[in-house]
Amino acid sequence: MFEGQPKGLYALALANTGERFGYYTMLAIFTLFLQAKFGFTAGVTSNIFAGFLALVYFLPVLGGYLADKFGYGKMVISGIIIMFIGYICLAIPTGNNAVGVAAMIGSLVLIALGTGFFKGNLQVMVGNLYDDPKYSAKRDTAFSIFYMAINVGALFAPTAAEKITTWYLAKSGFVYNGDIPALAHQYLDGSLTGEAMQKFSDLASAQHVATDTASLTDFANGYIDSLSISYHLGFAVACVSLIASMLIYAMGRKSFKHADVNVKQAAKSEKQEGAAPQLSPAETKSRIVALCLVFAVVIFFWMAFHQNGLTLTFFARDYTDSSATGLTRIGFNVWNLVLIAISVYGLFGIFQSKTSKGKGIATAVTVAALAVLVLSYQNMGGEAIEILPQKFQQFNPFFVVALTPVSMAVFSSLASRGKEPSAPRKIGIGMFIAAIGFVIMAVGSLGLPVPDDLSSATGDYRVTPNLLIGTYLVLTFAELFLSPMGISFVSKVAPPKYKGLMMGGWFAATAVGNYLVSIIGMLWGGLPLWVLWGILVALCLLSALFIFSIMKRLEKVC
Repeated sequence: MFEGQPKGLYALALANTGERFGYYTMLAIFTLFLQAKFGFTAGVTSNIFAGFLALVYFLPVLGGYLADKFGYGKMVISGIIIMFIGYICLAIPTGNNAVGVAAMIGSLVLIALGTGFFKGNLQVMVGNLYDDPKYSAKRDTAFSIFYMAINVGALFAPTAAEKITTWYLAKSGFVYNGDIPALAHQYLDGSLTGEAMQKFSDLASAQHVATDTASLTDFANGYIDSLSISYHLGFAVACVSLIASMLIYAMGRKSFKHADVNVKQAAKSEKQEGAAPQLSPAETKSRIVALCLVFAVVIFFWMAFHQNGLTLTFFARDYTDSSATGLTRIGFNVWNLVLIAISVYGLFGIFQSKTSKGKGIATAVTVAALAVLVLSYQNMGGEAIEILPQKFQQFNPFFVVALTPVSMAVFSSLASRGKEPSAPRKIGIGMFIAAIGFVIMAVGSLGLPVPDDLSSATGDYRVTPNLLIGTYLVLTFAELFLSPMGISFVSKVAPPKYKGLMMGGWFAATAVGNYLVSIIGMLWGGLPLWVLWGILVALCLLSALFIFSIMKRLEKVC
């Protein structure tokens, strides 16, 4: 898996890991922040969230266009600096008035612009490392490793966000409860009545607050302010992670400097070896058309997949048990997840090591990781643990990290027998798997109250955390078939003089999908949940059928 890869891959991957840790820490709490601080409805929150994601993934088109003219490295460094400024602005506490909203939106624009300069161009440089014939056969493996590194950063992000939230609320004398922010806003604007009013009073009492009017008013304001500041502090984590990212990039530059060359720069060096071959206009057009067809398909995958930061987070907050018992508790400690991942890699090391010494080291690491995991579980005792809704977002990156060697072993085995699916075929399979993930959600949501009725809902309607964990597992399988393979496909097929632009096109398709995420968010309210998940099932299935219908055309350019 790691053998024979150029050193530049690891420098670029680790630089991306630092940036992604900050980004996903911010994203884990972003929709919760919008509703807690500003009291936005699900519809407004969905539009802001989707608009931000769309910008994040559309602006790589601009970043790629500029990089094709001025160089990839310059854009990457510019992106880090712009993102840093954006995160600092977002971390500064503001009021929840119009000025606060404007400051928040301005910060998001800066973060999106910086990401647009950074993200796609870093990945183009990874692809450029594999234009060398010595490494060309390892391109798909490289992007799987790179994608895994992204998710190492994302794995720790929800825990960082959770720790900051619980620490600051405790400092203010509060305990997190996902029902309080919405009820507090309704209480302050005078719209809370009946059973909802009684529910708010009960929640205040549980926080050791008196239930007279003055006390409830102070509690509503104090809880909103404290929770909002805790989220601002969470955003500050991204500033620290970007400093680490910049240091890694600068220190590792020698190992990938030769990959920081666009077509114009390469043309200035007549002695450069392995220069990209010239394509005829017909070949160039064929490749661009094939890429655009793939872009059209992945729009609907990202529309479904990025529900993790929106409606799946709403589901975690409003419909899922806020505590975990038994073996389920293991997954809500990020260090336990790290131990499981180490065990997986250790097992692969046992079978893949070519020397007895290597097998012995892998065996020792695996046994040690499993032993520590067992001890960790025993130390939990029999008590349930409390879960914050953002914590569920650590399962997707964990599954990516843990399952990457599994997927690579499967593809390697198929390749050795000449049966490995092409990149477009993997994308189609990924769409089918994504549909299965939302079938699980649809079945698990049968009989649950609609969101608009939650404030007055009684009885035990919350579902086991395992429903969301299982959904994230299936969606991760889909992601491993689609995302790293799609990026690899773009870097391989894109005409040399349009590499930056075509990688930007991949992100632009992602941007459209991310904006369409808001459709499900805007429908969140009066419709049964199974209907919402059913819409995503249908879109994933139709996309899979479309890509298989044009498979011959796509495979011609592979």
